[in-house]
Amino acid sequence: MPRFMMWCTHFITLVVPIVSAIEVTIPLTAPLGAAPLKGNLVSLSIEQDRWNEWAGTTEPNTFFNNVLDNFIQITNTPPFVRIGADSEDHTDFSHDVEYEEDIFPPSSIITPYPEATNITVGQGFYDIISHLPNGTQVHWGLNLREYNLTAAYLETVALMNTFSSPAVLEKHIDLKFIEVGNEADLYHKHKSRNSSWNVQEYVSESTDRDVCRTQPQDVDGVLNPMVSISQHHYSGSFCAGNGAALQDLMTKSYIRGNLSAFIPDIEATLANGLKYILGETNSISCHGAPNVSNTAGAALWLLDYTLYATQVGITRMHFHEGIGYKYNLIQPVTLDYSILDGSPVAPLAPHVQPAYYAAIIVAEAIGSSGTTQAVEISIDENNVSGYAFFEHGSLSKAVFINTAAYFSGAGARNSTHIDFSFTGLGCPPNNTSVKMLKIGYASDTSNLTWGGQTYETSDGRVSGPLTVDVLPISSGVDLQETEAILVTFS
Repeated sequence: MPRFMMWCTHFITLVVPIVSAIEVTIPLTAPLGAAPLKGNLVSLSIEQDRWNEWAGTTEPNTFFNNVLDNFIQITNTPPFVRIGADSEDHTDFSHDVEYEEDIFPPSSIITPYPEATNITVGQGFYDIISHLPNGTQVHWGLNLREYNLTAAYLETVALMNTFSSPAVLEKHIDLKFIEVGNEADLYHKHKSRNSSWNVQEYVSESTDRDVCRTQPQDVDGVLNPMVSISQHHYSGSFCAGNGAALQDLMTKSYIRGNLSAFIPDIEATLANGLKYILGETNSISCHGAPNVSNTAGAALWLLDYTLYATQVGITRMHFHEGIGYKYNLIQPVTLDYSILDGSPVAPLAPHVQPAYYAAIIVAEAIGSSGTTQAVEISIDENNVSGYAFFEHGSLSKAVFINTAAYFSGAGARNSTHIDFSFTGLGCPPNNTSVKMLKIGYASDTSNLTWGGQTYETSDGRVSGPLTVDVLPISSGVDLQETEAILVTFS
């Protein structure tokens, strides 16, 4: 009888990571025009409506103070804190209120933690600024949108009382700027001004009222001549609930395109002897996009975005924060419902989010010398960025970032090998110390480590043994997809 043979064929797929190699050239001394960096390059903008929860009322918010102090331990400089934003234009003052009373609209899937529509504050609301670390510089917003002269006047008097109080003076907490109105170019859209409203009318309203001259006070831009221009900028919008792609946010060319659009403004500002800052910024506007702004990929975006900003002339970045906002670096209080869709969750204790690690890396790259400068390293790769740092004019460190998004199920993780060459006068380094931001996947929202250590602790302090690889300069370094490293030369 016929016999049939059945053959079973097995296909084996071998997944091998792709390793590319590049050589980067780094100057040994700071080139002419290298950007000077301050320790508070990464600073904060805090939504005013729940300021009492950030600072604490009868006692300081220990978690918030700890995560601020982490920066001081690295740079000797506290982050600059702006308090205000949208809710500054919904704020009234009452002597009958101790701290603040807020009225909030309902939570929604798009905006789980909305801004308050009405805020009434008392003197204590301003006085709790004394809970912040010694030497904190402050930028505070006043209500212009409601065109309530009495409210603006009373808020200003309260500010002057606070910043002349012994508790604040003893800690050298300094009111540097008073912001009269938030994003006044949108007032017509919000139906608080008529269609003729323009920049000339804004300047007239915000200066003719003279609300800031109640007492002598050294407030930059109020009693002193103008010293800086503040721009607000986001890299996309979630206001209508539209989706966003994490890889798009992280992409090197997208980051540069978002910032280079401001070069004409920056050049005009610098030509007039003024500084240019981003007084409110973050990834995606309207509190961030879910599973994008709260991820490890967004940490790499923040790192490259911040360091590239210095190369186009921006001197400080205020990353916007609000209780429960998706793009926060810091969640300073316990949350009872999801930042992604507003659904109930088990109480989530105060914690840092992935972007906080990027801010720590920036701080470590700058250090505490007070002399740090930076230049971008020329790298002809679509997903690899690099920056060299100089202290007292000499090369000290470099940061390299691979912004190719690596996701679960993507297979082998590709990497780039980087070799070094050096130009200019001076002795080339012999060794490198390499510290790595370890990320599982670009979409991760926790479990990152920096040099083997974590900041995801109950008190916001770093924990765990430090891991640093010491290598001869001839070995170069390897940089995986969705990874950043800090290289210290010696």
